[in-house]
Amino acid sequence: MRINRVLWASPVDELRRQMDRLLEDFGGNQPRSPLAFGAAYPALNIWDAGEALCVEAEIPGVNKDDLEVYAIGNELRIKGRRVSKSDDNVTYHRQERVNGEFVRAVTLPTEVNADKVEAVLKDGVLSVRLPKAEQARPRKIELKTN
Repeated sequence: MRINRVLWASPVDELRRQMDRLLEDFGGNQPRSPLAFGAAYPALNIWDAGEALCVEAEIPGVNKDDLEVYAIGNELRIKGRRVSKSDDNVTYHRQERVNGEFVRAVTLPTEVNADKVEAVLKDGVLSVRLPKAEQARPRKIELKTN
């Protein structure tokens, strides 16, 4: 008997997991998509750092040349590809690290200045700094008296 302890999963996520388990029983060693684990890929942290938004994405095993980062308006898009490093003649007993292409697009809480976005890939973590657009930054209004 399996006990499902994931209380936050949607019915669609649970159905997807059950279908993956069923197919795994028949296919055994077939790779699964990142969505099979009930989460978007890559995992992101996004926070407001005052004049900029900051994003960190976990993308282990992805090379700089296989990664593209786009920012336009209030959207960030991360597109990449993880290439298998193993020989095609290998027989997997279990393969949970997914290879292939991925795209993650998120709507940001404010517009950003796409010309000044900076992105760094280090140790499997993509760090992106997105300066807020001028019209999205708070301005102090000078008070006048009569």
